[in-house]
Amino acid sequence: MANNIDLNLARTISVAPMLDWTDRHCRYFLRLISRHTLLYTEMVTSGAIIFGKGDYLGFNDEEHPVAVQLGGSNPDHMTQCAVKSQEYGYDEVNINVGCPSDRVKNGSFGACLMAQPQMVADCVKSMQAAVDIPVTVKCRIGIDDMDEYADFARFIDVVASAGCDTFIVHARKAWLQGLSPKENRDIPPLNYERVYALKNEHPELNISINGGITSLEQAGDHLQLVDGVMMGREVYSNPYILADVDKRFYGDDSPVLSRADIVHKMQMYIEQQDAPYFKPWHVARHMLGLFQGQPGGRVWRRYLSQHGTGKQPDPDLLMNGLAAMQEAATQAIEFQSRSVG
Repeated sequence: MANNIDLNLARTISVAPMLDWTDRHCRYFLRLISRHTLLYTEMVTSGAIIFGKGDYLGFNDEEHPVAVQLGGSNPDHMTQCAVKSQEYGYDEVNINVGCPSDRVKNGSFGACLMAQPQMVADCVKSMQAAVDIPVTVKCRIGIDDMDEYADFARFIDVVASAGCDTFIVHARKAWLQGLSPKENRDIPPLNYERVYALKNEHPELNISINGGITSLEQAGDHLQLVDGVMMGREVYSNPYILADVDKRFYGDDSPVLSRADIVHKMQMYIEQQDAPYFKPWHVARHMLGLFQGQPGGRVWRRYLSQHGTGKQPDPDLLMNGLAAMQEAATQAIEFQSRSVG
């Protein structure tokens, strides 16, 4: 494994793969906040890796521990991608069996594969035979009318028998008919008990839970019953929530960068980018929530949004945004002080 990382420990807290969001810029940013949280790429299809012209697997060495999530169902193609992922230096390769979008369903991967556990098992077996890094599966608790615990347990049993010992479970079923991907993130009710029951029946498996987790307190409660917690949208909208993760869950008392320090480092990161189509907004869009709940936080978001897009974005976007935010925060504090006085 890359960097000799203990992935079972790293999986204690992880950030979910989020399509169009957890790209390499986002992951570099999040790594500045937490050293230990396991990060996942956004899903990349096996077809894109094998037949596409772009570099879909590139990442920054600073991102470790980092896992790649693959979408696909052809064992040969998935194995080729797993081998390439290991060559790139990823710490884990994860199979997407949870995404409910039509684009994914039509490609015979994602949540629809829960109805075809043997196909997933065939991919796992082939991939594990070809790589040394762990091959894991992210799935739902059910799909459509296959919504009984017995259906879920059968899927896990078949895939585990092929050699997969790590499952990340989104504790909602997916409706492949009638609900959009966005609705599938909210409308089907959460059923954490089903994930707990799975861990209770299979103590030998490493089980992480995902879905609707919005605080580290909730994460701690889940960790009494499962091995790991994967957080998604809450981390994206409030990334500095990760600032307490290393000490709380990994016993690391190392100093945590302040929000302002992170802005300085990300400005330098922007200045180092040399891709022909790169724009500061490609980084800044991931940082809108950095000052959530802080004085001046709205000014920060507004400045980045107004000056980071368009034909002539501000090259010093983050530093100027920080200055505007700090000025607004100072004015707010002075106004509050006068009001109290």
